[in-house]
Amino acid sequence: MITYIGLMSFTEKGVQSVKETTKRAAAAKEIGQRFGVNMKDIYWTMGQHDIVCVLEAQDETSLAAFDLAIAMQGNIRSQSLRAFSAADMEKILAKLP
Repeated sequence: MITYIGLMSFTEKGVQSVKETTKRAAAAKEIGQRFGVNMKDIYWTMGQHDIVCVLEAQDETSLAAFDLAIAMQGNIRSQSLRAFSAADMEKILAKLP
């Protein structure tokens, strides 16, 4: 599985129905499973982004399809960042000259 960090911000529509955000997150977890995406952790945050998620996906196309399916609902805009564990980073560093 590939790890990603999801940075999400509410749209105007999402803010107007913010009381439903935890229910939408639970529904997104279920949708993710259909796409081969596991939403491991979800945090509501203060600052530039409203929600931060730790996601695992079987491949990039699965994550992209999931991101688009969630975006189609119109409540959030998201950005996904590829994340590397310390073990992954050691493998990357081992390839350097």
